[in-house]
Amino acid sequence: MSLLDFSSSIFIVAFFLYCFAFIFYCIAVSGKKWSNRDPKVHEARWSKIAFITSSSGLIAHIVFFVTRWIGGGQAPVSNMYEFITFLGMAIMVAYTIIHFIYRKPLLGMFALPLTIIIVAYASVFPQEVQPLIPALQSIWLKIHVTMAATGEAFFAVGFAAGLMYLLRVVDFKDSSKKGRKAQRWVEFTLICILIICGFIVASFGFKGAGYIAQFEQETVAVSGVGEIQTKVATVEYTMPPIFKPFNSTAQYITPFLGIDNALLETPSWFDGVNAGRKLNTVVWSIIVGLLMYAIIRLIIRKPIAAAIHPMLDGIDPDDLDEISYRAIAIGFPIFTLGGLIFAMIWAEIAWGRFWAWDPKEVWALITWLFYSAYLHFRLSRGWHGRPSAWLAVIGFVIVLFTLVGVNLLIAGMHSYAGVD
Repeated sequence: MSLLDFSSSIFIVAFFLYCFAFIFYCIAVSGKKWSNRDPKVHEARWSKIAFITSSSGLIAHIVFFVTRWIGGGQAPVSNMYEFITFLGMAIMVAYTIIHFIYRKPLLGMFALPLTIIIVAYASVFPQEVQPLIPALQSIWLKIHVTMAATGEAFFAVGFAAGLMYLLRVVDFKDSSKKGRKAQRWVEFTLICILIICGFIVASFGFKGAGYIAQFEQETVAVSGVGEIQTKVATVEYTMPPIFKPFNSTAQYITPFLGIDNALLETPSWFDGVNAGRKLNTVVWSIIVGLLMYAIIRLIIRKPIAAAIHPMLDGIDPDDLDEISYRAIAIGFPIFTLGGLIFAMIWAEIAWGRFWAWDPKEVWALITWLFYSAYLHFRLSRGWHGRPSAWLAVIGFVIVLFTLVGVNLLIAGMHSYAGVD
């Protein structure tokens, strides 16, 4: 077995350890209600087992990172697969640090699923070690990417604690207009998480079934001297084509539920690398995510948020508010260095300018400005509790769009990052 093969195997081990740790945290938090033992003893015992399991997963994840670095001959942070796997590892590091500070097992019940989703999401992208293009052959790339991801990892923990706060304090029996509005927004946040899970389920499901659809797409471009150039390329889908590429014809489509042709065409203004395939992926993610939501609702017969709410009884919401703030306060200076300052230094070395209004740069700046506003409102205006929690949740949505949405929807200088 080569070192890269071992690296891939240990990554799978880390994933399953995270899954087991999540189950153990659920037992620690919810199982104490029907345990015959003292609830505090039950929670302490299973919390210890869960933390040891999650720490074992983190160790396996670090081994994956180191062995891939040695086996590949370069720092594994140069494409989407490597970056997302590093982000998952960084989230676990951030969670571990926060755990040692506050020792709240319930945080693990929310942080572990986030890590599991991130790790599963990474597995969708091409996993081969790819040669570095000249722009990536710099020590500043490693510093920029690792520090930016570490800052975002603390934002993720802040998001988890902020969402827990909202699930704890929102009264799901309140029938007032304000109460129903708060309930709907919390439920919508959980639906968005399920849509991300839907992307993972759809990707693995259709790929596992061997689904393939191929299109021949013709693109027209004007050269620098004014000549019109026509290019024909083959675009391959691994999901049934609800949207086919713009200006394309089908070459081969695997029938699915009686559908043997694309239903719609991607609009011409939809930008980005392989825009049609990505739009199609987004639509399928929404469909599968909403289907998962409908199934869960049928099983539990109540909103998901309302079902989770009783599990948080006895948890001090002020503790959750403090954890969310501390995590973001730790992540902000790290992200400032990695996502902005070191990124600009790398941009100057790679492209000869500090700033070029590239979409990824713009959204990194938006992320930084948003968390700057969060800290300002928190420290200067006294925004605690619900306003602070909602800002933590919205902030991480912006982070996710910066990481995923920009690569999927907008063409830019960061489009080389191994997007499949």
